[in-house]
Parts: sequence; C-alpha cells; structure tokens
Amino acid sequence: MFAIIKKELKQYFYSMVGFVFLAFFLAIVGLYTWAGNLSQGIGNFEMTLGNMTFIFVILIPILTMRIVAEEKKQKTDQLLYTSPIKVIRGKYIAVMILFTIAILVIALYPLLIHMYGQDVRLSLAYSSLIGFYLLGAANIAVGLFISSLTESQVIAAVVSFIVLLLSNMLTSIASMLPTDALSQALILTVAWIVVCVIAYNMMKNITVTAILAVIGEVVVWGIYIAKSAVYENLLSKVADAFAITSRYSDFELGILKYDAIVYYISVSFLFVFLTVQIIKKKRFN
Repeated sequence: MFAIIKKELKQYFYSMVGFVFLAFFLAIVGLYTWAGNLSQGIGNFEMTLGNMTFIFVILIPILTMRIVAEEKKQKTDQLLYTSPIKVIRGKYIAVMILFTIAILVIALYPLLIHMYGQDVRLSLAYSSLIGFYLLGAANIAVGLFISSLTESQVIAAVVSFIVLLLSNMLTSIASMLPTDALSQALILTVAWIVVCVIAYNMMKNITVTAILAVIGEVVVWGIYIAKSAVYENLLSKVADAFAITSRYSDFELGILKYDAIVYYISVSFLFVFLTVQIIKKKRFN
C-alpha cells in the first residue's frame, strides 16, 4: 500500500493539482486570518475557521475528481479491480496526507496571531482546527466515492460540488419547509417517487420499481395514519443527521464531543467502504 500512496502523491505534485490545492487552500485561509484576526486585532481564530467551511465545497471536488475517474479514463484500472480495498485505502490516505500538510501549516496561525499580541484562546482555536480536519476528511471521502461513479473528471468535480453544497445547505433548506405532519408526509411521498425513478434508471426493471414505490408509499401513509405526530418537523431532524457541517459548531465552542468525532470518522469510513463496493461491483460486471 505504501507504493500506492507514494504513486498517488507523485501524481498530485507532477500534475500540479497538489500545488494548486495547497496554494489556494492556504491563500484563502491566510486571507481570512488576516481580515478576521490580524487586521482587526481579534484573537478568535475559531470563528475565522468556522466562516471558512465553504472552502471544502470549492476545493475538495478539484482534489478528488481524478482519484478514480482518471484511472478509468486512462484504462489503468486493472490494479484497482484486482485489489480494490488496498488501492482505495492507499488513494484515500494519499489525499489525506496532502490535506494534512495544509492543516499542519494552518496549525501555526493561532501561534502567529498570539505573537502579534492578540489574545488567542488556544483551546478553542485548536479544538476548532480538529473539527475542521475531521470535516475535511469526511468531505474527501464523499468526493472519493463520487469519483468512483464516473470516468469523467469534470462530471466528478461538478457532482461533488453539488452534493457538498447541498450537504452544507440541508439544514437551511429544511428550515424553510412547512413543519406540519401532512406537509412532511407529502414531501416524503414526492421524495420516494424520485428515489424510485432513480432506482428504475439503475435497474431498468419496472416490476421491482413498482413494488418499491407501492411499499414505500404504504409505509409513509401507514405511519401517518397510525401516528401522524412522528412526521412533525421530521425533515429538519433528517437534515441535521445528513448535513456534514451541522456538528462542526461544537468544535468552535471548544467542545470535543464524542458523538461528533465518531460521526465524522464514521462518514469517512462509510464512503471509503462504499467506494470499494462500487469498484467490486464493476469488477464483476
């Protein structure tokens, strides 16, 4: 696996993608640190990081678009199919090493701010940085998974951007929806129809799709009739569960919550696992 990690890191820097990512990442963080801390004489570095979570939506798609998609396009994916677990894990670790380099540089910023006489609360600053790192790791895993679904780097980048953007906006979108039980049930009905349409496009089996549609709608309205209170504000709760950034606020407050750490690690492992399963499935097709 070390050979795979070494190969991936070389490709990142030979293709300049690694340098471009580091340059833009550090430039954006540096600009925000100067504007939010140094120029105003404020030491709340944790708030500066909190205002920059959007950076993952922009830069992670660029970083992850080539991980698997390029292998397929160049027809060099034989090793990928013969040892998917080892290769995917190596690719993910390589990207994480690149991301870790950026985080290690950023870890110096609170100390630099402190040197300029600002009252930096280091416990809050570094707690926020830990959350920032875990959030980035989860986003990278999502980008890795999306890259495994297509041969086009452009499509992988665009889809990753849309998915990560929606993930960041889920809570806000859910808060604008009606919270009464009937409205929530109707929204779930429409959402399940969309899921069934996607399932049909994947399976091309109208019978299975119809059965799924009927079972889903029976469950949705059966629960509504039996206990409609379950649906009250349900979508907001679901959105909080799927919104990757929703748990980051705890880190900004200096709270290293066990469930938030486990959540981000679980998301990372889940999407790496799903990527391996996608590769295995394509190997037998």
